[in-house]
Amino acid sequence: MEELEQGLLMQQWAWLPLAEDSMLAKAYITKHGYALLVSDLQQVWHEQVDTSVVSQRAKELNKRLTAPPEAFLSHLDDLLRPLLKNTEHPSEATFSCYRVPEALILRVRSELSGLPFYWNFHCNIASPFLVSQHLIRPLMGMSLALQCQVKELATLLRMKDLEIQDYHESGATLSRDRLKTEPFEENSFLEQFMVEKLPEACSIGTGRPFVTNLQGLYVAVTKQEVQMEQRHQDTGDPQTSSGTSPQGTDESHLLNQPEEPVLSVPEIESTDTSGAMLRPPLSKIKRKQPRGLFS
Repeated sequence: MEELEQGLLMQQWAWLPLAEDSMLAKAYITKHGYALLVSDLQQVWHEQVDTSVVSQRAKELNKRLTAPPEAFLSHLDDLLRPLLKNTEHPSEATFSCYRVPEALILRVRSELSGLPFYWNFHCNIASPFLVSQHLIRPLMGMSLALQCQVKELATLLRMKDLEIQDYHESGATLSRDRLKTEPFEENSFLEQFMVEKLPEACSIGTGRPFVTNLQGLYVAVTKQEVQMEQRHQDTGDPQTSSGTSPQGTDESHLLNQPEEPVLSVPEIESTDTSGAMLRPPLSKIKRKQPRGLFS
C-alpha cells in the first residue's frame, strides 16, 4: 500500500461537482488498488482498497459483468480522471453521494462494455494523521514558500529602486510621467495589503479558489515532503544521499522529477550601531533575474 499512499499524497486536489454538495477530492488509482480523499471543508473522508476488495465489491454491484479487478480499476480511472485532472472532456459517469454516521458513500453510474456499471466508494472519516499529511502540513509548507517568495520579490524591488536612483543621479528622466513610481516600502505595502486586500484574498468559500489557483504549489510542496521522507528512510544509501531516488520501482518513478527551485533571500541592507541604514554601492550589487516558484 505504500505506492498508493505516496501516489495519493502527490495528487492535486480537484473540484468534484455533485448534485448534493460539491466537494474537494483527490484520488490515485493503479492496477493494485486505489486511494481516495474527499472533503467538504468540514470533514475529510478516506478509502483505500486493494484488488481483493475491488473484486468482491464489483461482484456485488455488477452481477452481469465479469472482468478482472484490473479492468474495473482502469475503468474507474477513466471515469475519475476528467473530474480530478480538470480536463475539458466531461466524465461519462454520474456521481452522487449520501452520508451515513461516520462515513460517506460516493456512488458512480456509467457503462462498461455496453452494460450498466455501478460503483460505490465507501469513505470513512480520515484519521488525524491523514488530515495533517494531506492538508495541514502542505498548507503550512505553502505558506512558508509564499512568504519566502514575497521576501525575495521585496528584495528585488529594493534593488530596482537603487537602480532607478542611479539613473536619476546620472541625469536620466522619464519620457512619460505616468510611469513614475514611489520607492518601495515593504512595511507600508504590507499594512495596506492587510487593510485593502486581505478580506478578498482570504475568501475560502467552498474551496474552489484553492484548487483553481494553488495546485501547482501544493504538488511541489507535497513532492518535497515525499522526497525528504524517502531520503530519511534510505539514510546511508550513497545514491539516495546524493539527492537521487533509486530506479526500478513505481515509488521512485513518482519521485524521479525535477525539484522545485530553492528560494533564497539575499541580504542587501544592514544597520550600523547608530541605527542608520547602510546600503551597498550600486556597482557592487549582483543583480538577479526575477524568479518565481514555477520558473
